[in-house]
Amino acid sequence: MGIYLNPGNEGFRESIRSEIYVDKTGLIACTNKYLSTEQKYICVSRPRRFGKSMALKMLAAYYSRGCDSRECFAGLKIAGCPTFEEHLNQYDVIFLNMQQFLIGAKNQGVTEYLEEEVLEELLEEYGDLIKKQDIGLADALRKIHAKKGKKFVFLLDEWDCVMRERQESEDLQKHYLDFLRNLLKDQPYVALAYMTGILPVKKYGQHSALNMFWEYSMTDQVEFEEYTGFTEDEVRELCKRYQMDFAETGSWYDGYQLRRFKHVYNPRSVVALMNCRCFSNYWTGTETYEALKIYMEMDYDGLRRDIVRMLGGERIRVNTFSFQNDMKTFHTKDDVLTLLIHLGYLGYDAEAREAFIPNREIIGEFENAMSVGGWSEVMNVLRASEKLLEDTLSCNAEGVAEGLDRAHMEVASILTYNDENSLGCAIGLAYYSARKDYRMIRELPAGKGFADVVFLPLPFSKKPALVVELKYGRPVDSAIRQIKDRNYTQALEGYSGEILLVGVSYDRNRSEKPHSCVIEKMDY
Repeated sequence: MGIYLNPGNEGFRESIRSEIYVDKTGLIACTNKYLSTEQKYICVSRPRRFGKSMALKMLAAYYSRGCDSRECFAGLKIAGCPTFEEHLNQYDVIFLNMQQFLIGAKNQGVTEYLEEEVLEELLEEYGDLIKKQDIGLADALRKIHAKKGKKFVFLLDEWDCVMRERQESEDLQKHYLDFLRNLLKDQPYVALAYMTGILPVKKYGQHSALNMFWEYSMTDQVEFEEYTGFTEDEVRELCKRYQMDFAETGSWYDGYQLRRFKHVYNPRSVVALMNCRCFSNYWTGTETYEALKIYMEMDYDGLRRDIVRMLGGERIRVNTFSFQNDMKTFHTKDDVLTLLIHLGYLGYDAEAREAFIPNREIIGEFENAMSVGGWSEVMNVLRASEKLLEDTLSCNAEGVAEGLDRAHMEVASILTYNDENSLGCAIGLAYYSARKDYRMIRELPAGKGFADVVFLPLPFSKKPALVVELKYGRPVDSAIRQIKDRNYTQALEGYSGEILLVGVSYDRNRSEKPHSCVIEKMDY
């Protein structure tokens, strides 16, 4: 076993020996299907700390020749797959962590350093076939394949670190991409090339060196959805095992919505929660909020307004196809929003093509970035939201109306009231603090229509549900009447307890106190 050539199964053994291990070996069945096919080039991009390196260690343990990993996979999902025995420990694996080469190269070229290191191990294994010390890596692999028929599985971790950490060095990036193309594209010795990073690979200007890769990113994971993070069933089982509240766990760490799996959880945060038994910002705590702040301050074409709308619970339509897949080429707000999706700061609904803030942990990161980034008017609204919720729960309708007046004045330069939908966004922002105890749902199907905003209490909160109806330029009493006439409380089927019916009206012709409110209690 070597460092780069056939690294063996010790890395995967550490994973399965850990107190918390979630079985994702079904991924191997997917990669087995693509061995030595036109689809053998796979790039899976996900946010940091979403299990990318762990997946590579698992693939290395399974494919690496020279070790016996049968015991490692005993009892795991892949062991029951028809292709399990066929490919187990049958390939020479070349495992490359590009971050290590970028750091270790120092004054030497990154790709030159990589070739030197990997060739040293190849010469130890195949010295009878590749005699010359100055032979290139691709040339060496071609000779090994020609004389022995050997095929290699390439596993590349942090493939995009050159693009992320050497953003201004276009020559280095082009040289690096050319190296990877020469190493992998149309080479007979490649059985599988599986690489991971944060960014997809499609576009870097007009350079398409790696256009042979099939991409599986946060905008569309396709068949790799189940392996992107933890699924709802996996988290439910962990919550049961560690006696943690499932609903609160979801409010903190759920929200990465894919096509088939509508609830994908941040794996780093869920594992940390189970170990620490305390809800906190675990994933965002691994990187400074300054990274997010930089992109939030790029106010392209109303980006600031869209971020405020998402804080208010809205979803924003995004064109992800214009993104150039780097961290410096931005032409529109869609490019910035797409990058935030790939970084994990936004969730994405691929079917509706909409971005949103996924959970409380990420909301907290946006709040941290805004607190030092010139968003004082929005922060004033967020800080006042606790008092607004208190007034609502105590049925202080006048206090609620006054609180909404103040919130509107703060964000009037960012959010413009045009209709009930924009009013709903402002309401979501004004009730920001409610998300600690509630799940906020916009346009919830209910009775004979859609309830504008529903705040459904999380089981641990012991607070009443809130059904909010909004009116733009119409009497506030009609809001409460509509809730009753159209039976909007039917949306709370399965809930028992107190409900507050909250009617809110905005009259733009009233310069002072444009908001009015009525609150009624009922039991359900």
